[in-house]
Amino acid sequence: MSRYGFYEYESMAEKKEKAERKLTTYQRKHPDAQPILLTGTKIANSFWGKAWCDHLKHYADYDNRINRGRSYIKNGFVFDLTIEKGIIQGVVCGSSSKLYQVDIAIDPITDHRFVHQIGGHIESLEALANGQFPKTLAETFLTNENGLFPNLNEINLSCNCPDWAHMCKHISAVLYAVGAKLDLDPLLLFELRGIDTTALIKKSVEEKMTTLLENAHTATSSRIIEDDAIIDLFDL
Repeated sequence: MSRYGFYEYESMAEKKEKAERKLTTYQRKHPDAQPILLTGTKIANSFWGKAWCDHLKHYADYDNRINRGRSYIKNGFVFDLTIEKGIIQGVVCGSSSKLYQVDIAIDPITDHRFVHQIGGHIESLEALANGQFPKTLAETFLTNENGLFPNLNEINLSCNCPDWAHMCKHISAVLYAVGAKLDLDPLLLFELRGIDTTALIKKSVEEKMTTLLENAHTATSSRIIEDDAIIDLFDL
């Protein structure tokens, strides 16, 4: 701070360097911390990570905070991030190097909604994690209403910073950090929403097998009819 009571201007490079020093100190005190450090220019590259980041526009009440949140995550200001069923927690380094606690509560959804919709379209956890399923199913997952991503009625945002906005830049940074983390473990999204992915895939495979067996039975029945017709034709 200058002698006149105003904060001196710091470039983003200076802020990033200061954040790196602060992170080193933070990790000494919190060795289990999980900071989000990007290695490229994009926040997320996977199907689920990019879809999550695209969905965040529905939460923004001020565009400049969204942009500043993106800047925070890109410059390594998210010092810790944990994702569990119904809760996201993060620690973010502010512009003045003060640390802020972000807590985001998200309502779980019931498995049966998606069990009914996937209807044998997904065969493995790997396919689910990689977003390998029909376009219509992707649209079901990504829809803003009744989709896999929480809408505004299903999410509660909290940060202990003095910003009065519903989504401050620290919350925005943590939400974008989730997108980056989904690159590493896409199934965390399903855990966050309270969905048992193993049971989900098992049900999908069972439904697909049932459909295959029904089709096989239909084909067999048709062949029997054809054989009977041949017998009648030749009076055998």
